[in-house]
Amino acid sequence: MRARKVLLKLIIAVLIVAVMPQFVRAGSGGNGPNIILVFIDDMGWADLSCFGSKDARTPNIDRMAAEGIAFEQFYVNSPICSPSRVAISTGQYPQRWGITSYLNNYEFNEQRGMANWLDPKAPMLARNLQEAGYSTGHFGKWHMGGQRDVADAPPITDYGFDESLTNFEGMGPKLLPLTMEPGWEEAGRIWADAEMLGGPVTWMQRSIITGGFVDAAMVFIKKAEAEKKPFYINVWPDDVHSPFFPPVEKWGENKRELYLAVLEEMDRQLAPLFDYVRGRKDLRDNTLILICSDNGHEPGAGEAGILKGCKTNLYEGGIRSSLIAWGPGLVNREAVGTRNKTSVFAAIDFVPSLLKLTGVTAPAKVTYDGEEILNTLLGKAETSRKAPIFFSRPPDRKDFYGFTNLPDLAVRKSQWKLLCDYDGGRASLFNVITDPGESTNLAGEYPEITNDLSKKVTTWYRSIPSHQ
Repeated sequence: MRARKVLLKLIIAVLIVAVMPQFVRAGSGGNGPNIILVFIDDMGWADLSCFGSKDARTPNIDRMAAEGIAFEQFYVNSPICSPSRVAISTGQYPQRWGITSYLNNYEFNEQRGMANWLDPKAPMLARNLQEAGYSTGHFGKWHMGGQRDVADAPPITDYGFDESLTNFEGMGPKLLPLTMEPGWEEAGRIWADAEMLGGPVTWMQRSIITGGFVDAAMVFIKKAEAEKKPFYINVWPDDVHSPFFPPVEKWGENKRELYLAVLEEMDRQLAPLFDYVRGRKDLRDNTLILICSDNGHEPGAGEAGILKGCKTNLYEGGIRSSLIAWGPGLVNREAVGTRNKTSVFAAIDFVPSLLKLTGVTAPAKVTYDGEEILNTLLGKAETSRKAPIFFSRPPDRKDFYGFTNLPDLAVRKSQWKLLCDYDGGRASLFNVITDPGESTNLAGEYPEITNDLSKKVTTWYRSIPSHQ
C-alpha cells in the first residue's frame, strides 16, 4: 500500500510539471527567462551602423548584434506605428482590432473607420506573463489608446502591466518633452495637452528622454530582482520620431543631420540598460533582449539602404525592420555574431515564440496569427514561418511621401512579394531575394504565382472581422 501511495505521488508530480510548466519556470522562484523588447520609433532598416549605415555611429546596439544575432528578413506587421504596436503585443494582425493606422482624435479615427483604442480583451503577451508570475512593465511610447482628445482610454496597466511610464500617447504616468534649440533662452513644450491623459507628469528635455525611460526600466528590473521574480519589459523610445531635438551642442543643419544626432543619442542612452544586464551574471545568462523598429523611416531622416519605400507604404522599406536578438545564456553559441539572411518571419511571431521560451501556456480559445519560431530566434535553426505574411496599408495613406496611387495590400511568401489593390488589381510580383529594391515586376512571367498570392491576400483581407 505504501509503495502504491509513493508511486501515485510521483505520477501526480510528473503530471503537474507536464501540464503546468508556467508555474515551474515563471513562478516565485524567479528562474523564468527575462525579456526586454526595445521597439524603436521610425528607424529605417539601414540606419544602424551594424546594418550598413555610413553616417550613424551606434556602437552600443552594434555590440548587441556582435554578441547576438542580426536578422535581415524580419517584418513588422504595419508600415505605421499604432497597428505595428498592436501586432507585436498581441500576436495577431492589428486589423482584427480595428486599428489600421495611427490613432488620432475621435473625429479622425471615426472618419477612417478605426477603433479609438486597443480593446483590453486583446490577448496581450504582458498579461499572459503577468498571470504566470512575471513582473511586467512598459516604458516609452504606447500609442495604442489615449492620445489627442481620447482621454477616456484604458490605462496601460489594464493590458497586463504592473507599472508604466509613457509619453504623450498613452494613459497614466508620463515623461513629457521639453524642447531646446540653439539660441533659445527658454525651453519649449510640445504636446502639453497630454497632461489631461493622466499623471503624474514629469517634464524632461526631449534630447535625454530615452534615458528617462531607461532609468525607470532599470529601477523596475532591480525591484524584480529583489523580489526574485522574472520580468518582461517594453522599452519603446520615441525620440527618433520627428520632430527631432538632439542636444543643442549636437544640432544639425538639416533634417538628416538632426535625425542622426537623435539616433546616436538614443544609442548612447540605451547603453546603461544593456551594460547592467550584461554585467550581472544572473541576468546575462537568463535574459533575451530584442531590438527592432516599429516601421520604416521618415523620408529625409532615416534610410532603407537597398530597399524601396519608407514609412506608411507597403514596399520593403516600410515594413521590413532590422532585428537583433541578444541573450548569451539563451542564444546558440555557434550563432553568436552571425547574420541570418534567410529566415522570413514577423513581429506577430514573437508572442507564441516568447510564450514557448517562458513555458507559459497560451490562453484558451485564442488563435494567434503568429507562429512559434523560437529556434530561429535563438539561432538554433534558420527556418521561416510557414504561413504567408499579410499586410494592408493605412487607409489614409493612398498617396503619401511623394508616392501616388499606392498598392492597398501586400503578401510575402518564400522569396515572393506581391502587392495589389483591394480587388487584386494592379498586381506586382517581385523576387525580393534577388530584387530587394522591388524594381522588376515578374507578374507577367509567373501568372500562376501571381494569381495564387493575389487570391490569398484578398481573401485574407475580406476575412478580417471588425472589432469596432
